[in-house]
Amino acid sequence: MKRSVRPVRIGNCVLDGKHIYIQSMLNVRSDNIEGSVQQALSLEKAGCEIVRAAIPDMNAIALIPAIKEKISIPLVADIHFDYTLALEAVAAGIDKIRINPGNIGDMNNLRQVVKACKSRNIPIRIGVNSGSLEKEILAKYGAPTAEALVESAMGHARLLEACDFNDIVISIKSSDVHTMIEAYRLAAERCDYPLHLGVTEAGTAHMGLIKSAIGIGSLLHDGIGETIRVSLTDKPEMEISAARDILKCLGLRGGATIISCPTCGRTRIDLVKAAKEVEHSLENVDKDIKVAVMGCVVNGPGEAREADIGIAGGDGCAVIFKKGEILRKVAEEDIVNELMLEIEKL
Repeated sequence: MKRSVRPVRIGNCVLDGKHIYIQSMLNVRSDNIEGSVQQALSLEKAGCEIVRAAIPDMNAIALIPAIKEKISIPLVADIHFDYTLALEAVAAGIDKIRINPGNIGDMNNLRQVVKACKSRNIPIRIGVNSGSLEKEILAKYGAPTAEALVESAMGHARLLEACDFNDIVISIKSSDVHTMIEAYRLAAERCDYPLHLGVTEAGTAHMGLIKSAIGIGSLLHDGIGETIRVSLTDKPEMEISAARDILKCLGLRGGATIISCPTCGRTRIDLVKAAKEVEHSLENVDKDIKVAVMGCVVNGPGEAREADIGIAGGDGCAVIFKKGEILRKVAEEDIVNELMLEIEKL
């Protein structure tokens, strides 16, 4: 069951649980404005719905108008320690600020940031992770446990609430999947702010996707989370495709999905090659369909009956089937082209 959340608007996006927004972050050097603009455009084209940029110094403020001039999705400023960067980011037209309220100085600094954000209806994301815990909380728990992370996040939220500010989004990330899941579940019980899900420092494309699918997927399955970021040590565009696939698997995003068998000694065609080609061909298909790529008739029309369309391999050939009913036979070299022609008819 989806938890009830306090809606928070970020540009043209509303985090209210009705749509799970996909995020990513630029990894081009912050002093490379043209490169950052091009990467933001590439991410938007790939399906990114909220993009974040690191703002480490005043020179990086120039990124904000340059990027916003070219993209139509919201831009988030990632800021640490220096509250004046947050003030300048707001003045430059940023759509959201990501800070830790406790590490930008005294309450006077925070009040200035809040005042600036309130004047332009800009939300603040509290970002807590294992490496950002306050010394006293770390000493209390002895380690960056889920309870420690949530206590830190709720403490930061109270600082904003004390400034009469409630346009808050919370992220409580850990590189440990168990800790991440437990922390978000605790946060979901203790507040109604939208939650930004992610396994931080998840790793390379291979392991990072596995860890993110387990962590993010488990929480979304339980109705927890309003926006997600799959953190991968790779091209950020890969984060978008990974996020979309996680959402597809949970039925939270439409589009074509593929099911395929692992093959066995009965297989007489190069099914691995065919499956990869079909998967690639389906990347830009927005129809809500399930496509099966099966090695033989044993695992073909029968076992994959729930598929909308599919192929089952023969000896140097394959049959195309629709909802379990065989349509026709095709040569092995024509499998992908003929299958895509049938998909176009759906």
